[in-house]
Amino acid sequence: MTPRLYGSLSSGETVEAYTLKNRAGASVEILTYGGTVTSLRMPDRQGRMADVVLGFSDLGGYLESRSYCGAIIGRIAGRVSAGEFSMDGRTHALARNDHANHLHGGHRGLDKRVWTARPAHRKDGVSSLRLSYASPDGEEGYPGNVEIAVTYTLTPSNELIVESEATADRVTPLSLTNHSYFNLAGEGSGTILGHEMQILAEDYVPADDAMTLSGNREPVAGRGADFRRPRLLKEALPTLFRAHGDLYLLRAPGAPAPPAPTLVAHVAEAGTGRVLKVFTDESCLQFYTGAALNGAQAGKSGARYGPHSGFCLECQGYPNPSPGGAFGDILVRPGRPQRRRTVYAFSTA
Repeated sequence: MTPRLYGSLSSGETVEAYTLKNRAGASVEILTYGGTVTSLRMPDRQGRMADVVLGFSDLGGYLESRSYCGAIIGRIAGRVSAGEFSMDGRTHALARNDHANHLHGGHRGLDKRVWTARPAHRKDGVSSLRLSYASPDGEEGYPGNVEIAVTYTLTPSNELIVESEATADRVTPLSLTNHSYFNLAGEGSGTILGHEMQILAEDYVPADDAMTLSGNREPVAGRGADFRRPRLLKEALPTLFRAHGDLYLLRAPGAPAPPAPTLVAHVAEAGTGRVLKVFTDESCLQFYTGAALNGAQAGKSGARYGPHSGFCLECQGYPNPSPGGAFGDILVRPGRPQRRRTVYAFSTA
């Protein structure tokens, strides 16, 4: 796990890249800039390796991009309506970087910070990388000093595990996610329209014209958002609001967090036989179709990323910091570390 120099920021901070490999030949490359997954190579049914995540060939591509490609998102993933929240009788104003809303952590969220990296030692000897970042009180408007760690693990069975742990010196909201864009046919191979998607959720939260969440739990039954049975994306996209994708609620009202990650999504690509299963202990899943990709940037293969060049399955909490929120609690409390785990499991059929 020897790092290589990936580039430098205008501040003089250096960015390193780390590569994890397994005996099956799969690999993942991760940057200290934003905890960004730049490459994820997985086999097809013939054993041929291909990179299945979108990304750029150098640091400049990530600095220029506004797509959050492959990065760790936070302190809160998603949109915080009106860029503010109330807690303990006080209103906290966050940075507004999406019209009137706060999006994905603000102007300079965790995706734009340089993290500290070190190998993580597991009892089973599997390669892991632990990234840590200390987010100070007031950063992007958030209260409290928060110590955050994200650990990436690549298992022998081709699972990419993303685990987070956080502690805080005062009550504060935190909801992280990984924003990788997947294309199981291979990065640069075209659109994801031939992928078959299944999302195991009964309810979702619709968004308005500004993509702000309504705050209403609604059943997916009878809606375009219904992926309880597998659907080809080329048939499903016209039925989705703005062909964008929705935020799904993974627990029944009042249900506790599961003791271990549970299966929430299943994606298959017939041409290569690659299958992706997503397991998480988070309360929500944001499915995003890459609708806003506009071809302005060329990816690492040279192909330009147009609409639907990749999809995201962002496991996260609901962007509502209130205690005992109807869709789950994302508050970190002193003396009570927050821990979350998501597994992206690859196989072939």
